[in-house]
Amino acid sequence: MSRGDNDGADLSATTGGQVLVVDDEPGMVQLLVESLTDAGFEVVGHTDPQAALEAVHALDFDAVLTDIRMRGWNGHELCREILRVRPDVPVIIYTAFGNMEAAVEALRSGAWDFLSKPVDLDALELALRRAVRHHRLTQEVHRLRQLTEETPPALEEMLGQSAPMRRLATRLQKAANADAPVLLTGETGTGKELAARALHRASHRAGAPFVAVNCAALPEALLESELFGHTKGAFTDAREARRGLFVEAGGGTLFLDEVGEMPLALQPKLLRVLQEGQVRPVGADRSVPVGCRVVSATNRDLKLAVAQGGFRSDLFYRLAVIRLELPPLRHRVGDILLLAQRFLERAAARNHSEVEGLTRPVAQALLAYDWPGNVRELENCMEQGVAMTEHDHLLLDDLPDEVRSAAAQARAAAGEDNLMDTGALLPLEAMARKYIERVLESVGGNKSLAAQILGVDRSTLYRKMDKSA
Repeated sequence: MSRGDNDGADLSATTGGQVLVVDDEPGMVQLLVESLTDAGFEVVGHTDPQAALEAVHALDFDAVLTDIRMRGWNGHELCREILRVRPDVPVIIYTAFGNMEAAVEALRSGAWDFLSKPVDLDALELALRRAVRHHRLTQEVHRLRQLTEETPPALEEMLGQSAPMRRLATRLQKAANADAPVLLTGETGTGKELAARALHRASHRAGAPFVAVNCAALPEALLESELFGHTKGAFTDAREARRGLFVEAGGGTLFLDEVGEMPLALQPKLLRVLQEGQVRPVGADRSVPVGCRVVSATNRDLKLAVAQGGFRSDLFYRLAVIRLELPPLRHRVGDILLLAQRFLERAAARNHSEVEGLTRPVAQALLAYDWPGNVRELENCMEQGVAMTEHDHLLLDDLPDEVRSAAAQARAAAGEDNLMDTGALLPLEAMARKYIERVLESVGGNKSLAAQILGVDRSTLYRKMDKSA
């Protein structure tokens, strides 16, 4: 299934990734370089830790794999130096002396993962793929945060750097410089009112009012009064005169949301206002000039409504001098994490929460979901996550059921390990390690949190991992 444009980083990382291998044994370096290259990685090998550190300065590695016991520096020292230079790069340490003390020392050095010799190449490949995904997600979140700071103020609510959103931003800016009526179309939840407000802020009318009305939310008589105004005594409850929204909008913008739901009986009067630039309040004997710009929005196919007799063709062409369609979120996948981070930060601020961001499994779940409710659904998802989480980063369990289900289906489709796969009967120790890996993945590699979820202390967690390896 096509997921539309995605101009951000490749977060799937099912193949590829630039890996640095460091070991003072040339034969081991050659073996690992050849094996990992065959697995689809781009690999650079070094037998000298100092040369390896210089390579980290010069190249953008997604992960580093290093032995512990080497001539000169040991792997712990190299790990600390790499993280001082590139704190975002995951470092995996491996050693023939695989015990709890070595694992604890690796953790203190800042290692992302720890493996024992002899290295199981399948386990190594899995660990590297996870490390690459983690690194690319970290880079993507950093890039997206920078983009939020660089967004022009007039379009700050229209976040997005995907190709569809860049095209929309260009067209919005052009439309803002014109003064013709604009019709915004798109699925529910795509942000049509945000686009209307962006148009207003970017136009010469920014200092005048922005007035919005939902044409589907009011009965016909009340909508007529709201739009066009009325005189005192024009009808039973008209105890005082009302100017109407066309007049209230002054030299600003009047936003007609869900204009496709406007009753047929009111459409000729709206058409007359657009044609003549004047409005006659209900019960009045003369018209009042208006100078606002009209921006409309609908999730209906108005051309089809015209063909079916539910909308006037002359009104359609008056409203749609400029037509802009807002893309659904599934066609702008590259914007999902950018939007999620912004919504999370807002929700955290409103709720006085210390939630800072997303774990990698959460990010992958957000990218795997189709978002039928579009941006509005994503915002709701982040608000729920912030309200429900007990951690400083959202976990999978903080997300709505439908989002977590989509993530599970994506993992199954990608062929990731399933603990309940009846076609793969495993020894208890192997099953234990797989479950520990699943928990670690779900909490973004946070070993303290994983130990808490598993009901063991961290030393027991490392011992179980080492025993089941």
